[in-house]
Amino acid sequence: MLVLVAPGQGAQTPGFLTPWLDLPGAAERLAAWSDAIGLDLAHYGTQADADAIRDTAVAQPLLVAAGLLSAAALGDVTPGAVAGHSVGEITAAAFAGVLDDTAALSLVRKRGLAMADAAAVTRTGMSALLGGDPETTVAHLEKLGLTPANVNGAGQIVAAGKLEQLAALEADKPEGVRRVVALKVAGAFHTVHMAPAVEALARAAEELSPADPRVTYVSNRDGQAVASGAEVVSRLVGQVANPVRWDLCMETFQKLGATALIEVCPGGTLTGLAKRALPGVTTLALKTPDDLDAARELIAEHSAA
Repeated sequence: MLVLVAPGQGAQTPGFLTPWLDLPGAAERLAAWSDAIGLDLAHYGTQADADAIRDTAVAQPLLVAAGLLSAAALGDVTPGAVAGHSVGEITAAAFAGVLDDTAALSLVRKRGLAMADAAAVTRTGMSALLGGDPETTVAHLEKLGLTPANVNGAGQIVAAGKLEQLAALEADKPEGVRRVVALKVAGAFHTVHMAPAVEALARAAEELSPADPRVTYVSNRDGQAVASGAEVVSRLVGQVANPVRWDLCMETFQKLGATALIEVCPGGTLTGLAKRALPGVTTLALKTPDDLDAARELIAEHSAA
């Protein structure tokens, strides 16, 4: 069983879309999306520097566009399940047919702007903790006033909160944690600091007409499969202020019988987690179009099976 997944914010790097725009129709598709949402995706994906694409309002639509472009380049693929990490859930909703591409990009544009506004209220950020016992780590974070915003499995938890709280974490790591790595994001996503963004996104969601998923859609909230398009959108709204439980998503992939996992562009983060948490599952990350042939072979194997 093949799982198709989409990464979240922080996966973007300067120029990462450049080789993808050489594919037939890709530049035209990206131009149409840019016009629809009022953001020059080609510029940000090929020419902008790291600071420019770290901006939440830019990074989020850029990542969804990259995921949609790279998935389209795979050709006709019907995975057994789809999921996305944080903003990647909107990409996954498009994979599942809950939203069309333009609706997904319109929603993520509003999401990015709303979360950027919320992040500007208080100086906040996020840091990844590597290693350690999850229960011990979570208790330590709560003692420091931090939120375990991403529970990613494979020995990784992401803490979020005020910058001074994150500085205290650097100086006082939980027992067993090897490293604390500051993430290239502009706020404490998936925490109470994002409450204003939930309200803005709820208004934007009222304009949508979601369809029910055509394939199994696995939710960040609790790792459960969601069969209703309206419920998918409701979870996308609340998700911005709630923790991401990618560990539970991976547990569900395992229960569903996943044997292969492909991560769309800019792939690497989620396949890295899967390699550690899902032994025996073949993983492949789409980083450049050079990875497409291997991905198509993997898809063909699973289609035949």
